[in-house]
Amino acid sequence: MRLLVLGSGAGGGLPQWNAPNENGRAAFGRDPLVPFRTQCSLAVSIDGESWAILNAAPDLRQQIIANRQLHPRTPPRSSPISSVLLTGAEIDQVTGLLTLRERQAFTLYASQPTLDALAMNPIFEALSDVVVRRPIAPGIPFHTLGALSVTAIDLPGKAPLYLERTRPDPTQSEPGDCMGYVLKHNGRRAVFAPGCARMTDELAAACEGAEAVFFDGTLYRDDEMIAAGEGTKTGRRMGHMPMTGDGGTVAAFAGLNVKRKFFIHINNTNPAARTDSAERRALAAAGWEIAEDGMEIAL
Repeated sequence: MRLLVLGSGAGGGLPQWNAPNENGRAAFGRDPLVPFRTQCSLAVSIDGESWAILNAAPDLRQQIIANRQLHPRTPPRSSPISSVLLTGAEIDQVTGLLTLRERQAFTLYASQPTLDALAMNPIFEALSDVVVRRPIAPGIPFHTLGALSVTAIDLPGKAPLYLERTRPDPTQSEPGDCMGYVLKHNGRRAVFAPGCARMTDELAAACEGAEAVFFDGTLYRDDEMIAAGEGTKTGRRMGHMPMTGDGGTVAAFAGLNVKRKFFIHINNTNPAARTDSAERRALAAAGWEIAEDGMEIAL
């Protein structure tokens, strides 16, 4: 199994177009210690020829161009992308579908609530009838790329931002709103969970013994956005566990046996985005790596 990080950033990426914070200024200035991050997406392949995309980020066209593994090969039109798997219906998870609108066949896997959210907006009908939409249910394995076994798991999170007003409690997710994926092939297992508000027994069991976990790394501290003056919500209110602190990810994974642990979905305010930061060193000491755009891992 090959895992290719197409995008490692949270919504807005790094630099974010309207955020001249410390990380943003460094990235806009091409500081090599603060690398660019496009919005979060992971690609997976068994044979290096056919690929599944996990989340269709707004930056998908740029990500395809940046990674030759995803370049078309056979004229007049073709693509090695055979499927797209969505973890939810947030804007930064689905907007890239519009990049894939040129009558190219692929299979779109998502929960029924996510498919319903897409159906609410007629712009996604541009995908046309050659794109097969398949609903999936947490806990029920399915196969893509032939031999890749995939199981979705429900994660604590929240409703997509544009649907919050339709929910009695927008801080609580409903089944299918926020999912992670367990990927299995030839006895190897990887977990993709880019948005998660807290650890659950099911998630811990999925991660235990995995070769690789790509986990929500949005914020270093729960109050990071508030302290930076860039927001009024804590990380948990936005559906994201903080990396550190009480109930944070480092503590939650401390007793789990995971071969390689990667933080992904890094917000532009996160001090660990800077490669020489004290926060990055602290995470490395705890056994965590920071995913970077273009990183490829073979399992």
